[in-house]
Amino acid sequence: MEKLTLDEAKRINATAVHEDHLILHAANVSAAMGAMAEHFGEDREHWEVVGYLHDFDYEAYPDEHLAHTEEPLRAFGVPEEDIRAILSHGWEICSDVEPVTPMEKSLYTVDELTGIVQAAARMRPMGITDLELKSFMKKWKDKKFAAKCDRELILKGCALLGMDISEVAAIVIEGMRAHADELGLAGQG
Repeated sequence: MEKLTLDEAKRINATAVHEDHLILHAANVSAAMGAMAEHFGEDREHWEVVGYLHDFDYEAYPDEHLAHTEEPLRAFGVPEEDIRAILSHGWEICSDVEPVTPMEKSLYTVDELTGIVQAAARMRPMGITDLELKSFMKKWKDKKFAAKCDRELILKGCALLGMDISEVAAIVIEGMRAHADELGLAGQG
């Protein structure tokens, strides 16, 4: 298979991912990756596919994340470059695949960042629809807010991208805002 569609990625992911919070996380990362693709002038849907599939084995193997990803995705016809990108998001955590392309560096960075954006949006009556970068950055600086999201890893990813956290966050917020209803982040308005 030369290139997957997002619908195909969702079908593939559904064979292994059934928990609502993991499906939502896949959608969040996919939306963020689409925005990062646009920033870099790349194929939006291609990057969204990689974002959607990035935690394919996590539900079944949380303690062996990415150790059970390569062969099943290959069997589904996922291209090798996409498998490599997926493996790279666990660099120095559960994978030795270093992110080197803009896609890989973006996935490495936005995986954790989407969790903080999602948490910040859920604190607001209008959700992500009116979340401004300034408000997000206040939450970012509060280490107790969304404390399970690894800020050091995010900053390391930003450095790999040669971008500031505020620049990446602005792109991710816009990417997720475009999918506010699907992500349950439209607020009560």
